[in-house]
Parts: sequence; structure tokens; C-alpha cells
Amino acid sequence: MAAHPSEGELFKRVLGAEWSKLHPDIQRRFDKNPEPGKPLLYHGRLGELRASRFGKLLGHLTRPLIQGALIPFSDTDVPVDIQVYSKHGSRNIYKQRIYSLRGRKPIQFTSYMAESEQGEVLEYVGMGLGMKLLLRVEDGNLHFTSDGYFWDVLGWRMPLPALLTPGKTFLCHRNNAPNQFDIRIEIRHALFGTAFVQAGVFQEREPTREAA
Repeated sequence: MAAHPSEGELFKRVLGAEWSKLHPDIQRRFDKNPEPGKPLLYHGRLGELRASRFGKLLGHLTRPLIQGALIPFSDTDVPVDIQVYSKHGSRNIYKQRIYSLRGRKPIQFTSYMAESEQGEVLEYVGMGLGMKLLLRVEDGNLHFTSDGYFWDVLGWRMPLPALLTPGKTFLCHRNNAPNQFDIRIEIRHALFGTAFVQAGVFQEREPTREAA
């Protein structure tokens, strides 16, 4: 096991033989192990950032708890900077995103991915709130689907009723080139339909001296 975590290590264990069906560029991308203080950097633009009326309401209501996780705005051509990093003494993988919407202050959202004792992939979005993720490979690309939300209280995961959550999350990481990939995220509520959409193109970025 590497000295520092990578998403690839976790995904390999979860996917098993399916990992080999991923496009080699995606395998290479997730296999990188960011050392503490030396994050992996990505930059991209969202051609689509959309929130429905329900999504906007939910985004505004939840901002004090999970600021940035549910963006209550719609925009196009939105620059996004991503850092994937690790911390000393932690096996979690952290991901910080900064969205630069027109006419608004940048929105920052940080989550982290962890592996449960049962070998599940969990993503925590703030205040102990998180979701379990199921992974699959389709046409060489990596797909994530949420399998329930929870609130982690002192190490105990309390399931949240589906209707009281933003909805089921679908994410696709699709490869374009060795240094370029697409991301599409949709959150669909059982009653109110598609609440949030993010879709854009990203590239790996070399760290500057300041970032390193």
C-alpha cells in the first residue's frame, strides 16, 4: 500500500476485475498519490451549471451546513479549479473545488472520500453528512451512483430518508485524451426531478511553485 492515499487504490479494491476495463488514461489519472502539501491540480470549465427551482431552494437552505455542495445558481462557461490532496495521518482523499461564477464571489466546496470497514466508498460533504457510492465501468468510463445518504454521528451512520435528501446522484468521468476528461453530474429527486446538473471539460495542470 502506498505511503499516501489515492482514489485509484480505493477504486481498485471496490471494482476488482472491473478496474482493468477502465480506459488506461483514467487508471493512470486515479493512480496518482498526492503527498501532503503537493496536491494534484485540475482546471476546467462547466458548459452547464444548472439548478431547478427546487434545487435553488434546497441549495440556499443548506448553504449554512454544506456550503458549495449544492450550488443554487445556473450559469454557463464557469471556470473551476480542483485540488486533490491528502493529509498526514489520514487515509482519506480530499477534494477542494472553487467555482468562479459570473458576478458572484467564488464558491468553495471541499469533500473527502473514505472507505468504510465494510469496503464501501463513502463521500462526506460536510457536518457529518455523506453518501455511499456505487461504482461501475461502462465503455471504459467510470460511473458513480449514490446508494443512500447518511448523517455520521460519533461514528454511527444514520440513514436519511430518500425524500429528505437532494436526490440520487449520478456522476460520469469520461476520458477524452491523456490530459483531458469530461465530468457530468446529475442529482435527481424522486418527486421534483432533476435538481442539479454540472457538466464540463477538465485538464490536469502542473503545480506552480506556490502550489507545490
